[in-house]
Amino acid sequence: MSILRFAPGLPRQRALPGPHTHDFLALLYFERDGGTLLSGQKGWELKAGDAIVSSPGEVHDPRGLAEAEGWAVFFPAEVLAPSGSGALLSWRAHPLLFPFAAGVDRAGGGARRLVVPPEDRPSWSARLSALDLELRERREGYREAALAHLTLLLVAVGRLATEVVGELRLNDEPLLAEVFGCIEERYGEHLSLKDVARAVSLSPGHLTTVVRSKTGRTVLGWIAERRLAEARRLLVETDLAVEEVGHRVGYNDPTYFVRSFRRAHGATPLGWRRAGRP
Repeated sequence: MSILRFAPGLPRQRALPGPHTHDFLALLYFERDGGTLLSGQKGWELKAGDAIVSSPGEVHDPRGLAEAEGWAVFFPAEVLAPSGSGALLSWRAHPLLFPFAAGVDRAGGGARRLVVPPEDRPSWSARLSALDLELRERREGYREAALAHLTLLLVAVGRLATEVVGELRLNDEPLLAEVFGCIEERYGEHLSLKDVARAVSLSPGHLTTVVRSKTGRTVLGWIAERRLAEARRLLVETDLAVEEVGHRVGYNDPTYFVRSFRRAHGATPLGWRRAGRP
């Protein structure tokens, strides 16, 4: 695990590398407006509070970061696995890393932009500063302390990743915000494409075309993702039976729930529960 502080004028920002890939996970957080970032087919004009999560294999061009200010944390997925436990079967199947995997199949690549609310930004900066101090000073117990700071950051990332509607409104996508608002309110019910289309006053076919063109996924795909996001939370944070978890998120057939969960995450619901608990 490593952490990098960047700000205009620092020597390292005068010689930023060109496009490149990396084989680890990355979390970037920007403390003020300024700079640009290109990742895969996506590009962002960076704003205060932007958090970028990036999976391995993405092509990045960081040369636009010369005027940016913030932090970058780089870490292998294995840092979250207890030594010898075998719990981390796949980085995409780890509860804290799902936001990094969730964007891999989206249009434009795997990097994803999230926005930290203004009231939470001081705590993000403090947490990153504390992580930086532990890794620089390397006092006794620094590995455990650094992992604790990283874990709390990843929990915060996971919470941001579920706040889809606010992100869409911020990006001036009112129709998508309505679609995701409907999904958020009703994902635990028997919710269909026709139900969502009716709620936003569009035909199912037209809605499918719009949502796919803007997000790379279908409405039904987004319904499934929201259901599974809540299932992941319930599996780790409660002791509910797997069948009850599936029922609460809209899956009345337990077998179909388990099959859908395994297909999406590479692990069964019980396997996910075990990986997400100490």
